[in-house]
Amino acid sequence: MSNVTCEIVDGVAQVRLDRPDKLNALTLPILRDLADTARSLRKDKSLRAVVIAGEGDAFCAGLDFASVMKSPAGIAKAFVPVPWRGTNLFQEACWAWRRVPVPVIAAVHGHCLGGGLQIALAADFRIATPDSRWSVLEGKWGLIPDMSGIRSISELVGIDQAKLLTMTAEVFDGGRAAELGLVTTLDNDPLAGAQRLAADLSAKSPDALAAAKRLFNDTWQASPRRTFARERAEQAYLLVARNTKAAREAAFKKAEAAYGPRGR
Repeated sequence: MSNVTCEIVDGVAQVRLDRPDKLNALTLPILRDLADTARSLRKDKSLRAVVIAGEGDAFCAGLDFASVMKSPAGIAKAFVPVPWRGTNLFQEACWAWRRVPVPVIAAVHGHCLGGGLQIALAADFRIATPDSRWSVLEGKWGLIPDMSGIRSISELVGIDQAKLLTMTAEVFDGGRAAELGLVTTLDNDPLAGAQRLAADLSAKSPDALAAAKRLFNDTWQASPRRTFARERAEQAYLLVARNTKAAREAAFKKAEAAYGPRGR
């Protein structure tokens, strides 16, 4: 039985880590299911947003070492990157959400540790409870974050803070995570907050959202010249896209836009 569930409701994919008895700790099958779910959703052009949350008392307590270490061969296989993606299974379970061309929102409560933190940081937005517990916990075990976390953390905090969090494995609450920039918004009911944000974003042109996500993700550390070129290319497409016309007509009429499937 899968420990990752996915249900699409009103164009929003409700993705859940569903291993509550283990605080949604990650196993190799869960990592595969996360990557497969993201790749499947990527193909759905009617999709408007994704909300990722954890069942039970936590978002995700990190890697289940006891389970994963039972399969040395499985670890070795999972550690090898796929050449055309540039990620191995551990990394793809997180980074695949960057490739989903709709807003991805993580609703975080309870533990958000180690691999769980890296999954949350792969989302576009994070809504968390003030008392949620965060940590780059790999340092506790003599390791480093290797599920795309180095890149994600470095995009959100300064290099000194990124090093400090990684080297100390400090555990801190959601309030501190928000101060650092790891959390987008604090909410005592993060799932409800995530649903509100998903509904708000779903009312915008899916083509414009996809273009914005691609631009920010692909050019965040690029040169101005490359960024400007990508801006022009994305805008040229949007100027003739059907959903842009729908947004323009709705704005003039002060009405709700009727969007079709995402163009790309």
